[in-house]
Amino acid sequence: MREEKPNNPSQKNKNRKSWLWPAIYSGFAVLFVGMVWTYQAVTNDDAGEKAQVSQSGDPAGGGGGEVTLETNASNETMKFPFDEALLDNVSVLQEYYDVEADSEQREKALLVFNQTYVTNSGISLSNGDEPFEVKAALSGTVEDVVVDEFMGNKVTIKHADGLVTSYGSVTGILVEKGDQVAQGATIATTAANEWNPTAGNHLLFEVKKDGVAVNPGNYLAF
Repeated sequence: MREEKPNNPSQKNKNRKSWLWPAIYSGFAVLFVGMVWTYQAVTNDDAGEKAQVSQSGDPAGGGGGEVTLETNASNETMKFPFDEALLDNVSVLQEYYDVEADSEQREKALLVFNQTYVTNSGISLSNGDEPFEVKAALSGTVEDVVVDEFMGNKVTIKHADGLVTSYGSVTGILVEKGDQVAQGATIATTAANEWNPTAGNHLLFEVKKDGVAVNPGNYLAF
């Protein structure tokens, strides 16, 4: 009679180990690949969203500059409405009329025309009667352009945060209503006008906050 050989436990353990570790390695490999794919998908989605934000919603990518302009405008600090290289030469001829100012300053803020006094709603800036380029104090949209030879031509720009700036007594206007203007861009050149002849060649710079005229000196150290 043939004698059966007993089962060898050590051989079974060897067989089990021979497939167990490769299966574990394969599982880790699949998990790792899945994590890499997931990371790439999330990264691509974020990049796509950022690209869309940089545009204005136009699938062709048009108008992206306008979004950038508006975003920058909300973070800007108002600058002088002229080249800062002229800062030592430009002076304030006529102050903003502030009812809370002393009598001497209020007197300087009165404009006289045809023997009638008018309070100044801005400040009159002069470069020794020499013309100078007028710069946009903030980025914004040209709200209006008024041509008036008697009162002086005027450009009005609307900005972020309810601010509006106006540039009066100018000539050689380089912008039109609806134009997007970057801070520091040249928009016109100063001129004289018949309504305020004593000021000579000057810029009437006005600032409004939520529709109310305010002292430009609140934003700029004139």
